[in-house]
Amino acid sequence: MHTYLFVDGLDVVARSDSRMAGLDPRRLLRSGGPLFPTDMPCKVDVAAQERPEPGPDRLTIRVRLRGETVIWSDLMYPGLDGKVIEEAHFRLEQYLGEIERAYAALKDQLVSRSGTAEVKPAQT
Repeated sequence: MHTYLFVDGLDVVARSDSRMAGLDPRRLLRSGGPLFPTDMPCKVDVAAQERPEPGPDRLTIRVRLRGETVIWSDLMYPGLDGKVIEEAHFRLEQYLGEIERAYAALKDQLVSRSGTAEVKPAQT
């Protein structure tokens, strides 16, 4: 089971490194988990090398809270215009709502079957 992280419709993991797959959503999306922002910035592993075979490489982002804005930094993926995206900003309320929605959907899936979860916060 993998977490898919989308910003403005773009899959951050796949665009950053196609060998990677998002880590287990039960780890990333749980309440108080690593994607929940705090005033103290933290580095979060969000994906691991899956191809050509599982490996030690990790995709890491920096998550921090500044006022009512969540900031993901240390990103390096091409945007729709081809320019490199290095940072994404999210409104705190919307960001937390998306994580909670995705985690609730995950819990529903786990009751019925295994699957995937997506986090799609819209960039501000």
